[in-house]
Amino acid sequence: MKLISWNVNGIRACVQKGFLDFFNEIEADIFCIQESKMQKGQLELELEGYYQYWNYAEKKGYSGTAIFTKKEPISVTYGINIEEHDKEGRVITLEFDNFYMVTVYTPNSQNELARLDYRMEWEEDFRKYLKNLELKKPVIVCGDMNVAHKEIDLKNPKTNHKNAGFTDEEREKFTILLESGFTDTYRYFYPDVADIYSWWSYRFSARAKNAGWRIDYFLTSKVLNDKLINAKIHTEVLGSDHCPIELDIEL
Repeated sequence: MKLISWNVNGIRACVQKGFLDFFNEIEADIFCIQESKMQKGQLELELEGYYQYWNYAEKKGYSGTAIFTKKEPISVTYGINIEEHDKEGRVITLEFDNFYMVTVYTPNSQNELARLDYRMEWEEDFRKYLKNLELKKPVIVCGDMNVAHKEIDLKNPKTNHKNAGFTDEEREKFTILLESGFTDTYRYFYPDVADIYSWWSYRFSARAKNAGWRIDYFLTSKVLNDKLINAKIHTEVLGSDHCPIELDIEL
């Protein structure tokens, strides 16, 4: 199976910048997007052969996720069943015969860490949600998790320490998530590869200079480690300030 995740930073804008070209070319079995930034009815995507599931934020032009899948799931869940977290369209879960597919757009801690306390609550609740799913079936979770885990995962770790996405608190929560039984699939295959990122600021010509961060992930239940085939980061694909990431897995 080929799985794709992409923070499109506004699907309507991304469609104007080649989204469908990549979508059709890659032919994923499951294609997840984050930060759709739209409401129902604002865009009709013709994706022949795919079932579409959208989770919209209450706030217009903000957050939002979607999953497009060739195979119809057994069930679909929106959010994590906690009202405080479920107003922003951040999570979709599809249940299949032998695994759960979860896409997530993790809350950003924001400038001056204005939302860090909320982010810490989110991290605890989201991990518990994933572990509860895992009691029934293995879990694959993907998306923009808004954290660079290690210094190797961003270009300028020293100057970004304590900035949103690279605080000790956020990194520790990610470590705890992995230690609870999940594999960072890109690092599983490429533990020492540096200078490969999935997000670049629109400011200061960051992408041209490759001054990026790896904040988009496929994580899998450790029981699936022997099913993993490869992980890729499609740095060549434009259309957003993030690039798509890929997981190839035998399921």
